[in-house]
Amino acid sequence: MTDTGTSPAHLRPQVAMLLYPGLTLLDLFGPHTVFAHTMDVHLVWKTTDPVISDTGVAVQPTTTLGDCPVDLDVLFVPGGAAQDKVAADEEVLTFLEDRGARARYVTAVCGGSLVLGAAGLLRGYQAATHWSGRDVLALFGAENVSERVVIDRNRITGGGVTAGLDFGLVVQAELLGEDVAKFTQLIMEYDPRPPFTAGSPKGAGPELTAQARAFTEPINTSMTAIAEDLATRGWGRARPVAIV
Repeated sequence: MTDTGTSPAHLRPQVAMLLYPGLTLLDLFGPHTVFAHTMDVHLVWKTTDPVISDTGVAVQPTTTLGDCPVDLDVLFVPGGAAQDKVAADEEVLTFLEDRGARARYVTAVCGGSLVLGAAGLLRGYQAATHWSGRDVLALFGAENVSERVVIDRNRITGGGVTAGLDFGLVVQAELLGEDVAKFTQLIMEYDPRPPFTAGSPKGAGPELTAQARAFTEPINTSMTAIAEDLATRGWGRARPVAIV
């Protein structure tokens, strides 16, 4: 019989999902929708005041960085228009480095992979991110793999925004088995048939891709500067993170 998440609370996987002002809402809520009924999900930020996402929707944190459980099954970071600010925030980087050193899985979607990189958690790993930020990943010591979801040891990362649903199902299958993930997929009726083929540079063509690159250039330029600054200060290297 399929376990749909009714296991005793102490057996449910513990998930911490980082919040921050300007996060991409779908980066968060795609996987959150997958996780919510089968895992204990902690929405984490510096305070428990509402956090305003990129679309203006407020998300209510359930715990703070300091009160977040120490031993996690999943540590997750979303991307966002303000990911450069959180990637330069040493309080957040310290939190990610600490929890990431012990988490069973260290994960991200979209530009969240770059934030993990800033915390030194993707050095020496293959990873996915939004197509426009793939070149920036290398600056954090990661190797980009242009796939929807990438698993490298205990790092699981997803591509841009909508990849969060695929990512969530992959993580759920890793933790609870394929039967649970397939049940979740069916309940969500996740059977995508997009009306256009413009969801990747190959399908969108050069003109539309150039427009999208111009749109994302400021955040990628900022993330590049952050990577260079962190490298000069040796962030993430003074306290090596164990690779499992």
